[in-house]
Amino acid sequence: MKLSKIKEILPSLENVEFQLENGTFVPEHFHVTEVGQITKKFIDCGGVIRSEKVVNFQLWNADDFEHRLKPGKLLNIIQLSEEKLGIEDSEIEVEYQSQTIGKYDLEFNGKYFVLMNKTTACLAQDACGIPSEKEKKNLSELTLNSENSCQPGSGCC
Repeated sequence: MKLSKIKEILPSLENVEFQLENGTFVPEHFHVTEVGQITKKFIDCGGVIRSEKVVNFQLWNADDFEHRLKPGKLLNIIQLSEEKLGIEDSEIEVEYQSQTIGKYDLEFNGKYFVLMNKTTACLAQDACGIPSEKEKKNLSELTLNSENSCQPGSGCC
């Protein structure tokens, strides 16, 4: 989800709620402790220089059980970040602490913001030497070529 999309959604909500992809919810007393832009420059395993920008939200649970972040407050934080930091309309990446700091993509299901699991991938599959996945066939679908096969008892095997 891009920053412009969350800014479009927030005014229509009564509460800001985040749900993990597995269905569990981020506790309702979370804080958004950071909103910013992260730029990553890197070289992939094929030697190609790449650049990536994301808008970063960091969610944090405190022992402040009375705290509730309202949509207007989050919208104000986003607008202040745009004004002071010059952040762009990029995809949002959410950091959230579970066993370690996890990074998630963000979606909206019509009621809640959903933290979608991110996965790693090779960006240069044609250059890194990993063979492409072979086509899988069922043995029952293979036709027998009698010229290139051994017959039981023929002594060729």
